Amino acid sequence: MLIPRDISWLSFNGRVLQEANDPTVPLQQRIRFLGIFSNNLDEFFRVRVATLKRMSDYSARRKKLNIDIDVNAQQILDEIQMIVLRQQNEFERIWKNILQELKQHRVFLKNERQLTKPQQLFVREFFETQVRNYVIPLMIEALPELPYIRDKSIYLGVVMRKKNTAYQDQYALIEVPVKSIGRFVQLPSSGSEKHIILLEDIIRFNLPRIFPYFDFDLFEAWLFKVTKDAELDMDHDLSMSFVEKMAKGIKNRRKGKPVRFVYDKEMDNGLLQYLIGRLGLTKKSAIIPGGRIHNFRHFMDFPKVLPSSQVRKPAFTHPLLRQKLRVTDVVLQKDVMLHFPYHSFDSLIDMLREAAMDATVERIQITAYRLASSSRIIHALINAARNGKSVEVMLELKARFDEEANLEWKSLLEEEGIRVLLGVPNMKVHAKLCVITRREKQKLQYYGFVSTGNLNESSARVYADHCLLTSSPAIMRDAMRVFEYLEKWQRGMMPLRKCKALLVSPVSMRSGIARMIEQEIKAARTGKKAKIIIKLNSLSDPALIKLLNKAASSGVELHLIVRGIYCAQFPLSKKRLPPHAISIVDEYLEHARVLVFYNKGKERVFISSADWMVRNLDYRVEAAVEIIDSTIRKEMLSILEIQLADNVKARLLNDSLNNQYALSNTKKSVRSQVLIADFLQRASSRRFNKQPS
Repeated sequence: MLIPRDISWLSFNGRVLQEANDPTVPLQQRIRFLGIFSNNLDEFFRVRVATLKRMSDYSARRKKLNIDIDVNAQQILDEIQMIVLRQQNEFERIWKNILQELKQHRVFLKNERQLTKPQQLFVREFFETQVRNYVIPLMIEALPELPYIRDKSIYLGVVMRKKNTAYQDQYALIEVPVKSIGRFVQLPSSGSEKHIILLEDIIRFNLPRIFPYFDFDLFEAWLFKVTKDAELDMDHDLSMSFVEKMAKGIKNRRKGKPVRFVYDKEMDNGLLQYLIGRLGLTKKSAIIPGGRIHNFRHFMDFPKVLPSSQVRKPAFTHPLLRQKLRVTDVVLQKDVMLHFPYHSFDSLIDMLREAAMDATVERIQITAYRLASSSRIIHALINAARNGKSVEVMLELKARFDEEANLEWKSLLEEEGIRVLLGVPNMKVHAKLCVITRREKQKLQYYGFVSTGNLNESSARVYADHCLLTSSPAIMRDAMRVFEYLEKWQRGMMPLRKCKALLVSPVSMRSGIARMIEQEIKAARTGKKAKIIIKLNSLSDPALIKLLNKAASSGVELHLIVRGIYCAQFPLSKKRLPPHAISIVDEYLEHARVLVFYNKGKERVFISSADWMVRNLDYRVEAAVEIIDSTIRKEMLSILEIQLADNVKARLLNDSLNNQYALSNTKKSVRSQVLIADFLQRASSRRFNKQPS
């Protein structure tokens, strides 16, 4: 038996909610966690709930369609509904408490009914100068079809009335232009107080000014949002290119069916029923009453009006790169492991910039999955192309929710003469690889990197990842084989099968992992020490979970650090060692994948781009690399040791999914992200002091 992945994922989002509720977390961060929770839930409904709804719809026709559905989709949907409602209630409770704490800091969130005279004047002027041009009311009753409702937007449902009659209500919709203006506006205030108003409340205050041509006396408005199915339906027209199909799919996403409707529970019942009917919602739809405020994802950008309580140290340069003019010179001599966000992402960008200007560099090959909106990585690659280098970028157009951005990057790169690879049909390219080819004295040299994280300088500030900078001939040779496959995938997977230094999905990663687990099982059964440490974002692959159960029952010591989806169940017995399974949720998003196998005392340590999910191991191009450098290997093991000892931000992973905090016998608090930062800083100081002056 496995824990259903979607239920497990909601448990992870529950851990995010715990952070918002934790009084030891700075208030600004707690508000941010509410935003993260809300954003996560939006994506969950857009992807997972939408998928389950389709499965439920297909279930009656599964035999006819030959669809293998091994879960009761409707049962899981019902359970999701219960959990989400429970979490929503907890969310509302936490938000009420935070509002009270904000008041203690003399920060007040005001609505349109609470404004002073000067604030009213400010709101009127702000509306006229900043907002009015973005507000286009939709008189929905006069329209034969409901206009397109954006699933990332919030809307005000407006009821207009005359004082003397109850039968002439009229409905309208207003999209709140958050993207153009922002959600929060600071109001004029006196003394040390800070007053903030939400954009929708500015619109509410000015409703009579928006509808001056109608003979109405009373205006009321309530917030709602719609979440839609984000599935990208690809056209099967053979005359269309893949790019054309992708562009059309993105456009057609607008027509996705609503999967969730969240509304202000105070909404006028007539308007509520009207919207439910026009949106085509049914009893099976997730119709969720909420508070006055929706789309809390914007609260990730809550104004910085609170006293600074930042305890984290800023990112610093890796000690091996500190006194060298070029990153390249170091990497050609020695492997370097960058640990983000503790180490500066600038070092990675610097290596690409150096390659762009280096006269000996002939070629740059790189994969890109998710990029920053203003990507310095892309800028470095464009500079390389302008300097005459051959540049190839594997740009994954199927990266969910980044499809449109990546299409734009494709156009920009091709305009600069850069060759853009578009991946493999029915697979995503998720490997994080780079190969730089240089020629010196007629001899070719190769260097680059293998990473667990995306080439995104924005997310690298908050995502905890590892990136190996290396010039290892064996690793670079295999990375080039991956690019050979991506260029000529029509010829088959032979280049991937030739890889020896890299474990590569979909050809060798699953079998390689299974082989190393079996070796630990064999050692345990012969009475020798056997141990496995696995750090992942998600663990749901049935075959590997079964193998881990076999390992546990054979006496292998198991340590699991899984941030998100955790579907494993380990039945207890006298013979087996219970696994130590935790999830760490803290200020940084734990994104790295690390595998450790005891290997008779000669530990093998790998970093990987792949989670242990069927999709990653069988339907994606992924890469894992073994850490050969003894210093780096020791460093990686020390970091994992710190994480496994976490008793502040670690939660136990078990069948009950109760998110109980992991306590230890020691009185010493171990908050792993803080201690890892200290550990790397100390290591940096030691190495730096050893450098010759």
